[in-house]
Amino acid sequence: MRRVAVIGLHCCYWGMYGLLILLFAILSTRSLHFPVRVLLMPGGAFTIPALLAFYSFYFLLFPRLLQRRRLILLGAAAIAAALFCGAITLGLMRVFPWFPFQISKELLLVLAFIAFVNGILGLVIRGFITWYAEIRIKEELRRKNTEMELMLLRSQLNPHFLFNTLNNIDVLIEKDAVRASGYLQQLSGLLRFMLYEVRTEKIPIADELSTIEKYIQLQKIRTAHPESIQYTVEGESGQWMIEPMLFLPFVENAFKHGEKKADIRIHFRLAADSIRFDCQNQYQRKAAGATGPAGGLGDSLIRKRLMLLYPNRHVLEVEAGADTYKTTLILSAHAN
Repeated sequence: MRRVAVIGLHCCYWGMYGLLILLFAILSTRSLHFPVRVLLMPGGAFTIPALLAFYSFYFLLFPRLLQRRRLILLGAAAIAAALFCGAITLGLMRVFPWFPFQISKELLLVLAFIAFVNGILGLVIRGFITWYAEIRIKEELRRKNTEMELMLLRSQLNPHFLFNTLNNIDVLIEKDAVRASGYLQQLSGLLRFMLYEVRTEKIPIADELSTIEKYIQLQKIRTAHPESIQYTVEGESGQWMIEPMLFLPFVENAFKHGEKKADIRIHFRLAADSIRFDCQNQYQRKAAGATGPAGGLGDSLIRKRLMLLYPNRHVLEVEAGADTYKTTLILSAHAN
């Protein structure tokens, strides 16, 4: 909490306390026929122990005892501090004769009670300020940790994607060098996307779809049956803004782990309040009990990224059959 806000909170507290004391003094003057000098009570009998206890609790007892959870010692110290503040006020009453009360043990207890109440309120206010400051600090740390983790995940995903794409271009050059020059334009677009677009927090989903289409065109050179690769988009992209490379890693996994002659089906269904992405490919299990094709590092990074970017706003389902692997990702515009 900012210093100005803390000072304002203290001013409000003492302003309300002063009004309460003044009201009590005025009512006492009228009903009990006290002399006018009773109005001086707020400056002494009530305010002095309140000030002493409030700030002794605020600056001493809170950081040394309450924050360390020494509750028994805190209770004993609070009672002792209240009595001490009351005793100081009684000493001042002996020096200044304009106090309207007669000094007695009962008055000491009254002053100690006033000190104790104000001290407890000082602990409450200090606790509120500390709690609010800790929330702000934790929120800032959480935001920075999230940003750093997202940067780490992105830095791990991008080289992985680039490595596979360059391998595809290498295959194309070996098969047909003439055709390779045309597909280099596709690679140029992909590299431009990876170098510049991924640095922004959000991009239009149309840019992601365009990049996926370019990637699929590059992947088609690896199969003798490019018609077996189906890519469809249903609906309008509208105003959807997403984080870059959100769907592309799933497409990459489908081509990486799928059979070269197997069917790969990629389908987007775009709506105003949701996006549904389905990606299905065929694969062969290498051994009994093996994990699915996206069960490695890439899959864990993707899941972490989704949890950070879309908490309670995404559903990720993976179905690993005998020879078919299907991924479904649903993004919602609102939290579930």
